[in-house]
Amino acid sequence: MSRLSLEALEILDAIDRRGSFAAAADELHRVPSAITYSVRQLEDLLGISVFDRGGHRAVLTAAGRELLAEGRRLLRAATDLECRVQQVARGWESELRIALDTMVPVEAFLTLAKAFYEENSGTRLRISHEVLGGTWDALESGRADLAIGAAGEAPPGRGYATRVLAPLEMVFVAAPSHPVGAADQPLTEETIVAHRAVSIGDTSRMLPARTVGLFSGQDVLTVPSLEAKVAAHVAGLGVGFLPRRVAEREVAAGRLRILEVQHARAPIELVLAWRPGAAGKALRWFVTHLETAEAAAALLA
Repeated sequence: MSRLSLEALEILDAIDRRGSFAAAADELHRVPSAITYSVRQLEDLLGISVFDRGGHRAVLTAAGRELLAEGRRLLRAATDLECRVQQVARGWESELRIALDTMVPVEAFLTLAKAFYEENSGTRLRISHEVLGGTWDALESGRADLAIGAAGEAPPGRGYATRVLAPLEMVFVAAPSHPVGAADQPLTEETIVAHRAVSIGDTSRMLPARTVGLFSGQDVLTVPSLEAKVAAHVAGLGVGFLPRRVAEREVAAGRLRILEVQHARAPIELVLAWRPGAAGKALRWFVTHLETAEAAAALLA
């Protein structure tokens, strides 16, 4: 068992900041002899000299500096733990794990996270970036408490609580120099399948992986994120579907074209999802702040 105490570390911190045993005693509302005794006791326990007492000012030895540096980290951790335990007692989770689908812009989510931190709840946020079934998989496996932007049907038999965010319109794109642009529009399946597709890899670990917008027999380049998919399209490495908001941004910059296809994809319905009955205040905060159509639209804009 450790022979260090938080009280002893607080005394070292005060002596170092205030410059003397007497000043530290005044700050801690102790008599100077009690401060001296605590330091002597600590030195005896550790078998080291914490302070060099050769001068008029209390100066830490090399060992003392190392002890105090690490000790201050422990003091901060103890203060943080005390705060989080108190918040948990008030109904706030110590940590909220959020699975963020790649279709949800990270920048928009960070704006929401900033508003959450202004609550000073003490809840830590842990964000994972997921794709397709991986967003549901994060809930199913317990890796996440809340899924934002989950698409497709939920895994059967779980009865997740869900709330629709917004439909996401998808359009077919290719680089301006890509040969598919020379074909007659609307593009047929036969035309599309002759060209490589760019697809984002499903991040599922337990659930079966999902794919969307691909044709049987089509060559596929699989990338890890929406940003990588956009970059691959811009580089002319393949064709495929993108959210309209993303595609129009790239079209305006002259990096992509939107092409008509015979069989357009239906809009993707993105949802919030969580396990009912396990909602603490932090989870409820996010659900409440995304329940309006305006808030959902802002998150996906």
